[in-house]
Amino acid sequence: CRGQKYRMAPVRLRADIGGTNIRLAWRDQPDGRLHDTRVLPCAEFPTVDTAIAAYLAEVSIPTPREAAFGIANPVTGDEVRMTNHSWCFSQSALKASLGLQRLVVINDFTALALALPTLAPAQLRQVGGGAAVAGSAIALVGPGTGLGVSGLVFPPGASHGVPLSGEGGHVTLAAQTQREFDVLAILQERYGHVSAERAVCGAGLVDLYHALRRLAQRGGKEVSSAAQVTDLALQSNDALALEALDLFCGFLGSVAGNLALTLGARGGVYLGGGIVPRLGTWFDQSSFRARFESKGRFQPYLADLPCCIIDPTATPALHGDSRALAIAGPD
Repeated sequence: CRGQKYRMAPVRLRADIGGTNIRLAWRDQPDGRLHDTRVLPCAEFPTVDTAIAAYLAEVSIPTPREAAFGIANPVTGDEVRMTNHSWCFSQSALKASLGLQRLVVINDFTALALALPTLAPAQLRQVGGGAAVAGSAIALVGPGTGLGVSGLVFPPGASHGVPLSGEGGHVTLAAQTQREFDVLAILQERYGHVSAERAVCGAGLVDLYHALRRLAQRGGKEVSSAAQVTDLALQSNDALALEALDLFCGFLGSVAGNLALTLGARGGVYLGGGIVPRLGTWFDQSSFRARFESKGRFQPYLADLPCCIIDPTATPALHGDSRALAIAGPD
């Protein structure tokens, strides 16, 4: 049986915890292949403990010896409280409840940044730009339930990139056109501070669509999910949905261009998260790339930078978790 087969090998649990789903897998070697990858809806479990327990029961493996979790949230102390979900837990209590010898918890996009150098060409699709410059900084941004932001920098002599752990998705979003200003004014009425994440995430796409409906004072439909907006746009050719989707892509381009300039990301800009890959080649013709490069005198600089969409089916953040354990070292 599986438990007998692996009882002599230490099980290393990996988890990528987002606001909507938790992805789990395990290894029996530090750099071995991932086994039994599963995706569980967070809303079906009251706590992270119960989600992990359900996974362990389903795949029937021995108690893990160590675990590394990437989570869509800042990790600044023992207590972790998710921004876009209700889960809250103590790292030390979670470690004890799972019977772990080691537990490392980091931001999910920090974990994804650690995995970027391991991605194969087949796991990426380039949208514009030229070739990446080896050894230069890499930028990472990705809309999903929220807006993740990170990157890798390469100090002289470093064998691996050093990941950035920040909350760049919550920077203030700026308008470049009157239309954008009018849309953001509506979001400001609702939220006060309009961060990049307020527009460039799943719920943000819904808000953009409803803002355009309000400005148009006619037409459109009630929607409650990003999938509904994208279906209206790409399947039904709905004018308001198409405009909302293009606003979304334009805002993403602006945020990605700002990040690329801030980091000097000549190593490329990577687009993670679950939304952009679902847009297919339509995304290539959206306003994303033009807005990414629209930085005045630095347009030629940004025009050379490649932007690459990450295939989310490769679960790269789970691989980055393993690198996080190596960096953290022993307890």
